[in-house]
Order: sequence, then C-alpha cells, then structure tokens
Amino acid sequence: MYATNYHRASSVEDAVKLATANDETKYLAGGQTLLPTMKQRLAAPSDLVDLRHIASMKGISVNGGTIRIGAATPHADVANSKEVASACPGLAHLAAHIGDPHVRHMGTIGGSIANNDPAADYPAGLMALNATIVTNKRSISADDFFTGMFDTALEDGELVVAVEITAPSKCGYAKFPNPASRYAMTGVFVAKHGDGSVRVAVTGAGSDGVFRHEGMEQALASNFSAEALDSVTVDDADLMSDIHASSAYRANLVKVMARRAVAAAG
Repeated sequence: MYATNYHRASSVEDAVKLATANDETKYLAGGQTLLPTMKQRLAAPSDLVDLRHIASMKGISVNGGTIRIGAATPHADVANSKEVASACPGLAHLAAHIGDPHVRHMGTIGGSIANNDPAADYPAGLMALNATIVTNKRSISADDFFTGMFDTALEDGELVVAVEITAPSKCGYAKFPNPASRYAMTGVFVAKHGDGSVRVAVTGAGSDGVFRHEGMEQALASNFSAEALDSVTVDDADLMSDIHASSAYRANLVKVMARRAVAAAG
C-alpha cells in the first residue's frame, strides 16, 4: 500500500469537511472494495475518512410503510432485521446472501451502492424498490443514482447518509452467484408496488451495470406469476460476456432468476 492519512469522522459534517480538504481523499465505509484495491496498489488516496463511527449513519427504522437504513449499516444488520424481513423480505434475503460472514459484518449498504460494482446485489434491490438515496446535499431516486458501471450521480465530496424505501406489496430476489466471490453472475430483484406497478432490476449481467427490464415489468404487471415471463425475450446484445459466462448464457440466467424471484415473492 502507499502511504495515506487516516481520519476518524465524528459526524456527517466532519466527514464532508475532511473529504473536501483534499482532492485525493476517499470515504472509508466497510472497506471491502477500497482496502483490497489499495493493497494491490490500484488505488492511492492521500487521505481516508472513516465513516464507521458516525452514529447518525447507522441503524434501521420503519415508520409506517417507510424503511430508512443508515448508510453505515452493515449487511448483516439488514439481513437480521425483523423489521426489514416483515416490511421488505426480499431485501433481507438479498443482504443475507452477500459475500461471506466477514463481508456481511464489515460491508455497508452505503459503501456498496456508492461503489456501484456491476455485480453487486444492492443496486438491483434499490432500483426495483424505487428507493431514494439520501446524501448530505439532496435526495436522489435509484433510477438517477446508478449511472453506469462503477459510476453514480454522486458529486465530489458528496456522501450517502441513508437509503429510504417504501415497502412494496410483494418482492423477491434471486441470483446465480459466482462460487468463489458470491458476487452475482446474474441477479434479479422483482417488486410489486402498492399502485400495481412492477419493477424488475437486473445486476451482474449488464455491460454497463444494473438495469431495468421493461418487458418483464409489463408482463408481470398484467399477471404477477412466473409463467407470465415465458413469452418475454431477453436480448443478449448489451449483456456481459467474460470468463464466467457468455452473454447468451447470462440472458438465459436473467429469465431463470426472474422466475425464481417472482416465486420467492409469492
């Protein structure tokens, strides 16, 4: 690793002030992506601002139909939350299948979505749930937040402080994990909302990161069942092809995982 300066932020305001003092500063949440890249000398921030000790960025609350999850909340807390399991079981299931126990107890929801790895689980969940990402400056819809592979709408120094979700009437998530990393080779989150609309988001397959599948959304809005997806086609033109799976194989996985997600949603 290269030399770096470590700062422990005590508040959101303190973190932002520290981060904007130097152009080469990075926020440190769970560190599950940043620290390995630093060890490999693929990243060399001059300063790290540790967010793990900011109390206001931790915790889960459910108020009526609104779920608020602090950005520094570990995946394990989401997975084990009875409130999340009751209001949005698909999200609790998603969190329970991220990586391994070490990753789930160290990694955070804010760090995951700010990194926007194309094979991460949370982006699909938040996009399908039509979540709102709350930063120190503004509120951003998930559709607008995830802008491309490893890219988001966050501006320099802007910090994700929480995620807000309106509980859906039904939701489910299914993924085909890489057996080594547990990242999604293809993952599909399906959510039916109170107004009858359906959102379907796919991770691990798109060549430009997470995306919604409108054909599946339309089919499920008319008939929320796995059988409704039989006639839907998945074009592999914009899907990834790598050493793990071809684009055609991933196109098939999208349908298979979508059917499983619908079945899980009941």
